[in-house]
Amino acid sequence: MVRIAEIEMGTIAEELELRIGTRIVRVNGERVRDGIDLTFLLADNELVLETVDPDGVETHYEIDREMGEPLGIVPAPDTVRECANECVFCFIDGNPKDVRPTLWIRDDDFRLSFTYGSYVTLTNLGPRGLQRLVDQRLSPLYVSVHATDPDVRIRLLKNERAGLIMDQLRFLLDGGLDVHTQIVLCPEWNDREHLDRTLTELWELGEGIRTLSVVPVGLTKYNLNRPVRPLTRAEAAYAVDQVEEVRQQGIRERGYGWAYSADELFLLAGRPLPGPAYYDDASLLENGVGAVRHFLDELDREMSAGLPQLHGHRLRILTGRSMYPFLQQRAPLLASATGAEVQVREVENRFYGSSVTVAGLLAGEDLLRAVDDPRPGDLVLLPAETLNQDDLFIDSLPLDRFRSEVAPARIVPAYEIPDALRSL
Repeated sequence: MVRIAEIEMGTIAEELELRIGTRIVRVNGERVRDGIDLTFLLADNELVLETVDPDGVETHYEIDREMGEPLGIVPAPDTVRECANECVFCFIDGNPKDVRPTLWIRDDDFRLSFTYGSYVTLTNLGPRGLQRLVDQRLSPLYVSVHATDPDVRIRLLKNERAGLIMDQLRFLLDGGLDVHTQIVLCPEWNDREHLDRTLTELWELGEGIRTLSVVPVGLTKYNLNRPVRPLTRAEAAYAVDQVEEVRQQGIRERGYGWAYSADELFLLAGRPLPGPAYYDDASLLENGVGAVRHFLDELDREMSAGLPQLHGHRLRILTGRSMYPFLQQRAPLLASATGAEVQVREVENRFYGSSVTVAGLLAGEDLLRAVDDPRPGDLVLLPAETLNQDDLFIDSLPLDRFRSEVAPARIVPAYEIPDALRSL
């Protein structure tokens, strides 16, 4: 069942005097399991809602509404379906004990895959769960495949159900769903000939497999070599070439690349980032495929178009090791465009360890150490990914405390540097 979290003003739900906290048990006789069910079942214009209010009173509401007229019910978030695997590369196992509490959630929820593009393994779905995906047309889905060889995938995920992946994908595709897939590449586990097999077998499933992203394994000082190690430069370069061969086949036979190496794989390989054309419609930015290229191209475009003048200010940009060389290269151009003194600081990640190089996983305390000698007129730009919606860093340091520690410098959380500067 689903609990009502909010009633929108001026809607049918308000007119019916539905209460926050009321549970919706059935719609038109069908059991409501979660928010996806509710959305699916509320598509009809003639509705019978079976509810239980916070006092335990059961009520049936008969509703006849106009086409497109909103009901006005905002459901409470569903309980996250947790992961049943014990992946050998699980990033959560690499968390320090004082990381933000929400980062301990091992989600593997098809609802998050459909609504937010989170990747799931399908190991916690049996035949009925898969049938539901097809019946409700929950497409596209995002699936972490990692390997199509059943034995290899079972070894990676430590779950016997992991070996069913090809049958599960065929079932979803036969049901008319589209699927985006990914591989977290672990050296000596699913690379080389295993990667070739996975690339080939996913391609042969047909056009319902919309994309394949290949992402290098990310390890922290807490799970490094336990039992997975990072890719070497040579291994990353070999993988980029393997993916490129299939990408070219995608361009020839399907009109788009289909298979893509993540930004971090290019960086590990010591290869230059591809141009925008590599990423086709840029639909995989959230999976680290083209995010760096997009950021840099937008920054270059905005600098050419003109930025606010900041004469007399010192602009200090904090970032991780991956982005540092790109921003350092652009520092003179940014200084020329703004009139500010520009400093780019590479922040050492002590919280997770030196193997973690992305800006979004920098802790508040690590960023604080990088802001030495703060002065009036300093503008300190933080990667916005380091903060959650409650303005907490990944180590639970509040932004307000960060601001007080670096006063009189001004702190500007910024995903896009030009937007941040225009907000000053």
